[in-house]
Amino acid sequence: MQIDLANTNALVTGASRGIGAAIARAMGRAGARVAVHYRNQHAEAAALVVEVGHGAEAFQADLSDAEACAALWKAVSGRFGRIHTLVNNAAIALSCALESDIAGWVEGWDATMAVNLRAPGILSKLAIAHFLEHGGGRIINITSRAAFRGDQPPYLAYAASKAGLVALTRSVARGFGKGGVLAFNVAPGFTRTDMARDFIGRFGEDYATGDLALTRLTEPDDIAPIVAFLASGLADHATGCTIDVNAGSYVH
Repeated sequence: MQIDLANTNALVTGASRGIGAAIARAMGRAGARVAVHYRNQHAEAAALVVEVGHGAEAFQADLSDAEACAALWKAVSGRFGRIHTLVNNAAIALSCALESDIAGWVEGWDATMAVNLRAPGILSKLAIAHFLEHGGGRIINITSRAAFRGDQPPYLAYAASKAGLVALTRSVARGFGKGGVLAFNVAPGFTRTDMARDFIGRFGEDYATGDLALTRLTEPDDIAPIVAFLASGLADHATGCTIDVNAGSYVH
């Protein structure tokens, strides 16, 4: 079986590093033209565009800003025309201790929800309208095992945002499938990324690896091929599903 994304266009958010960069590479290897979204890391995004090839381009946006989310979609669709796949990968994980004052805790909660849930919601809204007009498309949301098993107390907002993203995905799949709009969750566990490094630094490597069924921590390249596969159309009857990629750390 060969994954062929030739003549398709994809937007991958948070693509300048980590899981997003691995997804962009995998989709590029399969022939897709990729819009590489980044917030601050222009040099990394520019280098990735060259690596991915196939007409890839970099697009900057701060997804904590609702207007910037809409502007990102407009910019990508303006350059690429037809978009076939949206990958909502960008996310933040802010530590907000319960002992902190309410104003600080709420600030962290709102910032997390803005990037992790509101931004995918806005982009999905715009993608759905685009897909319905142009004959269908696929939304692939990078969620988390935290959506199902919860997280440590400082990361309540992160777990809640990812659970909301799971519900959003399933609602899109149920509501728009007959219009050709497919939606999928890919839910990693601990993955060796810059975002996870802070968590591992706080709770220890043993916490991240202690309950794995495999011998090593998940890498971004373990996740990317699954996303490319879902984008290919070979798994459309799995719309609404969640694919767990967590080295067998739990069964739910």
